[in-house]
Amino acid sequence: MADDNLNTAADCRLYLGGKTGAATETEYKADTYVDVGEIEDLGEFGDTFNAVNFTALRGGRVRKYKGTADAGDMTLVVGLDNGDAGQKAVAVAHKDRSKGNYNIKVVLNDGDATATPPVLPTTFYFGAKVMNNKVAAGNADNVVRRNVTLGISTDILEIVAGPAAP
Repeated sequence: MADDNLNTAADCRLYLGGKTGAATETEYKADTYVDVGEIEDLGEFGDTFNAVNFTALRGGRVRKYKGTADAGDMTLVVGLDNGDAGQKAVAVAHKDRSKGNYNIKVVLNDGDATATPPVLPTTFYFGAKVMNNKVAAGNADNVVRRNVTLGISTDILEIVAGPAAP
């Protein structure tokens, strides 16, 4: 069993962008992003569909359909660094109660810059609101952390790893 195509989460990154209302790859790429530093855990994200059930009296069998999609909440765990520009941007976005989503970019470490041509990493784009930015001090032997929750409210655009365009 070959595992040549597997990667660890080491060197994955999350970036916070502006509130441009991006929806396409071109629009997301046009935004300016700041790298959120000291991320320990990116959590999980992706669509889950609500179950819609129907049971006809005739047949007595439950039929299942996909209802609305919810990309969920992405919970990041970061080592608290009040000097980090990305963490400062997250704090500002957390206090922002206005309409609109912040653009988020997540970059995996499955690219290869040394390949010819270079292989760009898998990148995800989506819109979210910073819903939570709690300090988690823990005990005396812990690094002080923040638990940041991103409420995802757009489609998730996935650009799969592949060769860079010429």
